[in-house]
Amino acid sequence: MRKALFYVPLVLFLGLSLFLLSGLFSDPRERDTVMVGKPLPAFSLPDLMHPEQLWTPENLKGEAFLLNVWGIWCPTCNAELGYMSQLRNEQGVRIIGLYYVLPEDPMFGEVFDLAKLQVDVQSRLQAFGDPYQFNILDRQRRLSMDLGVSGAPEHFIVDATGIVRAHHIGDINPQVWRSKLAPIYQQWAGQP
Repeated sequence: MRKALFYVPLVLFLGLSLFLLSGLFSDPRERDTVMVGKPLPAFSLPDLMHPEQLWTPENLKGEAFLLNVWGIWCPTCNAELGYMSQLRNEQGVRIIGLYYVLPEDPMFGEVFDLAKLQVDVQSRLQAFGDPYQFNILDRQRRLSMDLGVSGAPEHFIVDATGIVRAHHIGDINPQVWRSKLAPIYQQWAGQP
């Protein structure tokens, strides 16, 4: 009996070691998402530049699109704006932005200022390229949480009926687009 108890910590240690070792060699961008094959979650959010305009899943239906979760505070998001602008202009990819607002902390003087955010976003898009038809403002990050977003940038391909068909974590560059996302987008957008 004592010999068996001696091996219990060793077995637990080996099991934990194998679990942690498997995580070392996994790609965090290949994380499965529960949203693929499901409709966009219910939401009613304002347009970033025209807050009187509300967007819902219903008024996004009719044409497949790429939903890009992004923010001007995100260097990777800024870097991909140029290539995504090419996708929109040269390949006709419909791209909708979901602006991911970082939480503000009034204790440190951080207060949400929509007018300042609009100016900053407009300036950034003029400098790097504007791939978006429009941007949805997700100030409370509820839609982002419902989608399972862990940060920015993240991308979702949504078909014309509002069903999520793909989820990509990380930037979109020519290689990622050609090898992973273009075939899915073209399938659901009905493009050759």
